[in-house]
Amino acid sequence: MVSKDQRRRQLAREKFERQQQRRSAARRKTKRRNVVIASAVAVALAAGGAVWASVGLAGGTSDRAAADEAPSKAPDPCDRPAKGTPSAKTWKKEPAMTVDTSAAYTAKLATTCGAITLKLDAGKAPHTVNSFAFLAAQGYFDHSRCHRLDESIHVLQCGDPKGTGQGTPGYTIPDENLKDSRLKGGVYPAGTVAMANRYDGKSKETRNTGGSQFFLVYQDSKLPPDYTPFGTITGGMDVLRKIADAGSRTDRSIGATVPNATVVINRATVTKS
Repeated sequence: MVSKDQRRRQLAREKFERQQQRRSAARRKTKRRNVVIASAVAVALAAGGAVWASVGLAGGTSDRAAADEAPSKAPDPCDRPAKGTPSAKTWKKEPAMTVDTSAAYTAKLATTCGAITLKLDAGKAPHTVNSFAFLAAQGYFDHSRCHRLDESIHVLQCGDPKGTGQGTPGYTIPDENLKDSRLKGGVYPAGTVAMANRYDGKSKETRNTGGSQFFLVYQDSKLPPDYTPFGTITGGMDVLRKIADAGSRTDRSIGATVPNATVVINRATVTKS
C-alpha cells in the first residue's frame, strides 16, 4: 500500500523527469537550428553570392543568427580613433587611369590598432590599384571603420566610410587577376589583400562590381576565386592577429559580425616607388 507521502514524492519525481525531458528536447532543437543557420552561412560564402544582399563578402549574418548570438565581452586592444569624420564623397565614374603598371606601390593604413603595410600589384590589377590609390589620395578611407570581421573565413573587411557594408564610391571597377597562381584550391592565402564585390555566383551581370571595400586575409581563407587579389600584406600581420584574437560580435543593425576591437583607419596613403 503506497502512502500519500510516497505518492506525492513519486508524482514530484515524475514531474521533474518530464521537465528535464522538455529541456533536453529544447536544447536539441536549438542545436539543430544553429547547425542549419551555420550551414546556410557557409553555403552563401562558398558560393561567393551577393553575400547578404550587399557588396559580396561585405554583409554578415541573418537576423535569426544575430538574435541567437550573445555579445562578447572581449577587451578592446586598440586605441581611440583620431578626430575626424568619415568621407561622404562619391563619384559618377571610375577615375582616369594614371597608375604606372611597371612601378611598385605601397599602401600604409594607420589604424587605431597599429600600422598595416600593403604591397600593391599594379601590373596584375591596374584598375583596382588605380582606384585604391585615387580613393586614398581623396581621403576616402580616412576615419572609416573596418566594419566586418569574419572569423569563419579569416578576413577583416574595410573600405566603407558608412561602416555598414552598403557604402560605395559611386562607381564600380572590373574584376581582375582572378587566375592568380596564388589562388590555388579555392584558398586565398594569409597576407592577401582583395576586393569585395556583388557577384552572386550565378549571374554575369553581378560581375565587375567592385568598389571601395577590400578585405585583409589574416589566415588562409577558403573562398572561390571571385574577388580581385591586388596586393599582399608586408607589415602588420601581428596587428591583424590582435584584432582577430579580440573576437567579433553580431551587429543586427548591419547584419554583420563586427570586430570587438575598435578598428578605424585614421589615415590611408599610397606611395609610388
